[in-house]
Amino acid sequence: MGILNVTPDSFSDGGYFLRPSDALNHAENLIKNGADIIDIGGESSRPGSSPVTITEELKRVTPVVNLIKKNFPDTLISIDTYKSEVASEAINFGADLVNDITGLKGCDKMASLISKTKVPIVIMHMRGKPENMQDNTHYTDLISEISFFFKTQIDLAKSYGIKDDKIILDPGIGFGKSLDQNFIILKNINKFCHLGYPILVGTSRKSFLTKTLKTNSNDVIEGTIASSLFCILNGASILRVHDVKKIKRSVEIIEKIMKS
Repeated sequence: MGILNVTPDSFSDGGYFLRPSDALNHAENLIKNGADIIDIGGESSRPGSSPVTITEELKRVTPVVNLIKKNFPDTLISIDTYKSEVASEAINFGADLVNDITGLKGCDKMASLISKTKVPIVIMHMRGKPENMQDNTHYTDLISEISFFFKTQIDLAKSYGIKDDKIILDPGIGFGKSLDQNFIILKNINKFCHLGYPILVGTSRKSFLTKTLKTNSNDVIEGTIASSLFCILNGASILRVHDVKKIKRSVEIIEKIMKS
């Protein structure tokens, strides 16, 4: 899953792809380098970020979804939003799945939309909202609490008629977790895989890696590769990344080894 942020304030690539033509060019590069899915986001979810209006988010993402679907009809498009109005319009323009950082908690109409449109939904774990999620990172039992959240939200999804094969889980690396907790989640990624749903993981360029390696978000590819490959080796199905080419090549070698 290649990341395409059409925002002015995302932590790593904010402001780079605001023009639809620039976004399309970047999507083309991601696809050529091996992205199976393009994840388009119109609202930054970095720690401390503020929400944008539905109107503004629609203005940012719908032209880009439309352009990519017209030019690359075989590429899956994910819309990174927790607002049902944005998700609905994006689906109308060709989006194939919804990536909801609130795990169906941010909008009470999202579950019914997913049920009606029959697109897959990524249920991500996050405590609070991006603007305040790092204020409280205390957990009594981190893995159990995330698993309980998943089971609760899966039950909610099913109550709306969402089928098992439309559900993807994401433990939310960096979303309401401390540096050490992110590593604990990665170490236990197989426990989430045992829930029986595809697991999506996004470690790309995140601060738990930059702080550990004492560098910046544009110089942490080794950390992204190492964490991504560990997840693949332990059952994860989807990697959400900025550096598609390098991660894709690394995964190809790991998969070749695993199948040999």
